[in-house]
Amino acid sequence: MRILIVTAGSRGDVAPYTGLGRRLLEAGHEVAVAAHPPFAGLIDGCGLDHRPLPGDPRELIRARARAASWDEARAAMAAFLDRLADGVAAAVADRADLVLTAFGPAALSRVAGEASGVPVIGTFLAPARATREFPLAGATDAEDLGPDGNLAAGQRLLADAGALQADAVAGLRTRLGLPTATARTTGADLRPVFHGFSPLVVPRPADWPSGVEVAGYWWPARPRDWRPPAELVDFLQAGPPPVFIGFGSMAPGQGERLGELVTAAVARAGVRAVVQAGWAGLTAAGDDVLAVGDLPHDWLFPRTAAVVHHAGAGTTAAGLRAGVPAVPVPAMADQPFWAARLHRLGVAPRPLPLDALTAESLGTAITTCLTEPALRRRATELADAIAGEDGAAAVLAHIGAAGRGKAGHGDRTSREPGGS
Repeated sequence: MRILIVTAGSRGDVAPYTGLGRRLLEAGHEVAVAAHPPFAGLIDGCGLDHRPLPGDPRELIRARARAASWDEARAAMAAFLDRLADGVAAAVADRADLVLTAFGPAALSRVAGEASGVPVIGTFLAPARATREFPLAGATDAEDLGPDGNLAAGQRLLADAGALQADAVAGLRTRLGLPTATARTTGADLRPVFHGFSPLVVPRPADWPSGVEVAGYWWPARPRDWRPPAELVDFLQAGPPPVFIGFGSMAPGQGERLGELVTAAVARAGVRAVVQAGWAGLTAAGDDVLAVGDLPHDWLFPRTAAVVHHAGAGTTAAGLRAGVPAVPVPAMADQPFWAARLHRLGVAPRPLPLDALTAESLGTAITTCLTEPALRRRATELADAIAGEDGAAAVLAHIGAAGRGKAGHGDRTSREPGGS
C-alpha cells in the first residue's frame, strides 16, 4: 500500500513516525511522511519520502509568545491552520491508499481523506480520549481531579481543540467541495486509534471504547549515514558520564538566559554536561560542558548519567528507553502530563516548571538524580520491561488485515461527516 503519515509540530512530533514508517517500509509498503520543511533531512535520512507541509512551528510559537491578547494568539493559530489544511489535503491527494495521522492534524486529515476516498487511522503520541482514570495531557497541571473531574476536564479540552480548528476544517471542506458536516469533525472520535506509548507508562483506561488502543512506543529511526561527532565522542571518553540538558522546541529566543541558568546549575551540581541548543538556541559554557545540535537520543541518552528535558512525548520516551533518571522541566501542552507521569513512575524527582526554573532548583534536582539509587534502579527496571514491547506490531497487523480486506474497508466510516 501507499501509506502517508501526517504529522505537524516540532521534532518530537515527527521523529517517532520515522520508526513506524521504517517498519512499514520493511513490510513492503511505500511510505511518505508529510511534515514541515525543517524535518525534510530527518525524514529523507531515514529512507522515507518527505511531503512538505506549509508553515514553520517555530514561527507560530514566537507569534503566540509575542501576542498581546488571546484573540491575537488565536488569529495567529487560525492563519497557521488554514495553510496547514491545504498542505494536508495536497499530501493526501498525492497517491495515498491509507493515511496515518497524528492527533494535531487529525481533523484536517479526516476531511482530506473523505475528499480523496482514503481511509484514515489515528496514530497518536499522547492520550487523546477523555477518561475517568486521569486528566488528559493539557487539561490541567496533571493533578488528578477524581473520576468525574478527570472526564469533564478531558471533554472540555477536546471540545476546545475542536473549536480552535473548526474554521479551518469548515474552510477546507468548502474548498474541497464537500458538504457541510452535520457534526464537528475532530481527532478524538476517530476510529481506529493506536497510541504510540507503552502501557507500562500509561495503561489503557478501562473506559476507553473498542478501537482505541495503546500499542507501545514507535522508536525513532536513526538516519542511515549518521555518525556521532568526533568532539562528542572525545568528550564522553574524557570523564564520567555527563548529564544531558535540552529543552527541545521550548523557549525560542531565551537561549542566553537559560544558558546562564544551566551553566550555574551544572557548576552547582559539580557534573559534566552535554547541552543541546534546541529551538531556544541554548548556550552554556564551561570546561565540563559540551554544546551540541540535533542528534539521535537513542545513541546519546544511554551514555549519560541523567537527562534534563522539557518532557515532550518523544524525549520522555527516549529517556525511559535509555534507563536513566530524568529531571522533567515542562512548559506547556502535554509536557506537565508526561513530567508528572515520570515522577509517579519513580524515575524522576518532582517536575520543575520551566517558567519557575532557577539554577538552584535545577542543580538540586540533578544532584538528586545522581545520588538517589532508587531512581536509577526503577529507571533500569522500566527500560528492561519496555524493551520487550513492539509498539509498531499492532499497527502493522491492523494494516495487513485491512489490506487483505480491500485496503481497510472497515475504517471507511472515519471519512463520513461527523462519523466516528
